[in-house]
Amino acid sequence: MSEDKESVLAGFKAFLMRGNVIDLAVAVVIGAAFTNVVNSVVKGFINPVVGAFGTQDLNQYSSCLQSPCEVNAAGEASKGILIMWGSVLSAVLTFLITAAVVYFLMVLPMAKYLARRARHQAAKEEVQEVIEVSELEVLKEIRDALLAQQGQGAGRSSGPGTVPDQTPGSGTR
Repeated sequence: MSEDKESVLAGFKAFLMRGNVIDLAVAVVIGAAFTNVVNSVVKGFINPVVGAFGTQDLNQYSSCLQSPCEVNAAGEASKGILIMWGSVLSAVLTFLITAAVVYFLMVLPMAKYLARRARHQAAKEEVQEVIEVSELEVLKEIRDALLAQQGQGAGRSSGPGTVPDQTPGSGTR
């Protein structure tokens, strides 16, 4: 049973040491800190702008589904059915602000960086391909020149792409 315990602990250690778990932990910590920033923006900027048209606290917006609605000091309905659509609006605004910040500050710059990197890599591969093609052309020209020299030295002409007869006793090397 001790071996099972050690293998479980070793497996757990291997799980924790994988890169994705560490990245996920960092993302959760940054996300928690980012939530405070977004909530501050909503409370400090969005709510006052909305407050210019009504109340500054979006959570105060509600509608009564079944009259009469009475709300106690804690903001809970003590009588009737109260729909708290202001809370939903506040949550939606918080989500939209969070999504916009994540997109414009993280996703969009990373996508541009990756596209620029892919273009650079494609250009590098294209240059490498041109170099390989030009090397191949030079080698073909050298081969053709050597074949022409061999053909002139033996008194017969060898055209490009032909290989002179190199069998013993043929006289051509």
